[in-house]
Amino acid sequence: MRAPLSWIKEFVDTDLSIAEIAHQLTMAGMEVEEIKIIGLPMPAAGSVDTKVTGLSWDPEKIVVASISEVMPHPNADRLTLCKLFDGKEEVIVLTGAPNVYEYKGKGPLAKPLKVAYAKEGAVLYDGHADELVLTTLKRAKIRGVDSFSMVCSEKELGISEEHEGIIFLDDDAVPGTPLVDVLGDAIFDVKMLPSYARCLSMFGLAREIAAMTGSPLKPAPAPTVPTAGKPDFASIEITNPELNPRFTLGLIRDVKIGPSPEIVRRRLKMAGVRAINNIVDATNYVMLEIGQPLHAFDYDALLQRAKGQPVKIITRTARKGESITTLDDVERKLDESTMLVCDTAGALSIAGVMGGAETEVSEHTRNVLVEGASWNMINIRKTAHAQNLPSEASYRYSRGVHPAMAERGTRRCLELMQKWGNGSVAAGLVDNYPLPPKQPVVEITAHDVTRWLGITLATGQIADLLRRLDFSVEVKGEIIRAACPDTRLDIGEGITGKADLIEEVARV
Repeated sequence: MRAPLSWIKEFVDTDLSIAEIAHQLTMAGMEVEEIKIIGLPMPAAGSVDTKVTGLSWDPEKIVVASISEVMPHPNADRLTLCKLFDGKEEVIVLTGAPNVYEYKGKGPLAKPLKVAYAKEGAVLYDGHADELVLTTLKRAKIRGVDSFSMVCSEKELGISEEHEGIIFLDDDAVPGTPLVDVLGDAIFDVKMLPSYARCLSMFGLAREIAAMTGSPLKPAPAPTVPTAGKPDFASIEITNPELNPRFTLGLIRDVKIGPSPEIVRRRLKMAGVRAINNIVDATNYVMLEIGQPLHAFDYDALLQRAKGQPVKIITRTARKGESITTLDDVERKLDESTMLVCDTAGALSIAGVMGGAETEVSEHTRNVLVEGASWNMINIRKTAHAQNLPSEASYRYSRGVHPAMAERGTRRCLELMQKWGNGSVAAGLVDNYPLPPKQPVVEITAHDVTRWLGITLATGQIADLLRRLDFSVEVKGEIIRAACPDTRLDIGEGITGKADLIEEVARV
């Protein structure tokens, strides 16, 4: 899992250095395999045990700038000359970036373009090299025009492999500001243990950091949509609750498909997820934010398949000989143990793994049905392996996503779709929850901790550590009674649960 530091810090206030955060996560069972630096200063030599890659940006030489006019190059049709202000002086900068062509020859721009600007002497990656090759920006003459600086693509700054166009920054970016203050980040590549589904999100990692450091944890998003009401847009039939403990649906009408806000696209890219459009991006954003995978259906495609009947969603195992064409345009033959999301006309998606092509969201979609569900983790693991189809969703489901997250994720997704795509959220959720898991309540004492771990902690210290991990804790004399939060499925009962709690104390 790739986790940008800036996104984690949206939920936890911490002054820990990059190296200290990596060490804390690794010691708590979330091994940081690599740290990618984007603009920020590199960790001090010897301060971190893991692999460190990336590029630091000189705050004097790589800054925010504004382009006020794009002019033709006198000797080259594919090049342009940009009148640019870097906070100190106005200069002319040459670029071949195709995403400024539309502004060429139109005179002074009504709204200046905010860009990433590198001055002479800046160290960057070569945007045209196949490998990551560092180069120092030097003065040169290109097609008869002097060039001593440049506007930058993401590849040149080490943000991504994208090099076909320059970066456009938010309109409120101030020329002359060091770019590191605007886009600087660090990405942790974290290897999760099989039982750590609760940590496979930015909020999950923030919760762990808060627990380990005592830093304040900001609350998870609490969406206010949809409003109360009886939903009339679909129904759900679950044929095997052991394999599908919960299934929720929400509807948003009259959305406008388009690009997501720049910060959303940037966050998705840093987390290793391709931005597609504001609706699909909302499903992926929520998955990365709070850990609940989601899926969006074109609701009108479902209505068409229903042939005038009400939309009915059915979850079941595949029938002998059944197949489905998934979003990657591959027709997949299905094992009879494979869980499917279906309607009355047939299969819609491979549950918890990948959606089907026939009902995918497209640029023509106007009404969207949002699915948030819970699946048996062993079944999903087997399906993903059998189909050789790893996905961000199956990676989480195969580690055990708590059914309580399904409703929260659906609500949050509808909220973001409404915010980014306008539209109107239909009243109510369709929520079928036939098999709520039992949330264990486990009792331990300070003596148990000493006997198992060989360390001495006061009863109050142990209770505080568990509360930081979101357990509901009651102390009666020497007995600590801890109720498992509804975000995790890895705490057992009885002696197993006692061992699990003591392990949590040891971790943090």
